[in-house]
Amino acid sequence: MYAAEGVISLMDASVKPEKLRELTGEEIAGKIKEYKTELFNLRFQNAVGHLKNTSRIREVRKTIARLMTIAGEKAASKPEKEADNAE
Repeated sequence: MYAAEGVISLMDASVKPEKLRELTGEEIAGKIKEYKTELFNLRFQNAVGHLKNTSRIREVRKTIARLMTIAGEKAASKPEKEADNAE
């Protein structure tokens, strides 16, 4: 599977926050949903005993936390921008 330039692959071991900040709110929400689905699948595989790389669970959890933090930052800065435009 080839990843296009600027596209974040789900198999990236560690996604840099700089790249995530370039995404729009909808893209971040989509990525959170994708990673949560992956996390569910990893947990299921681990419970059944088929997961070989258990550290991937931790990586995915941390990536979800990064995405949620950046989404919160964008949401917090959005009203400030709207207030500046109103003046």
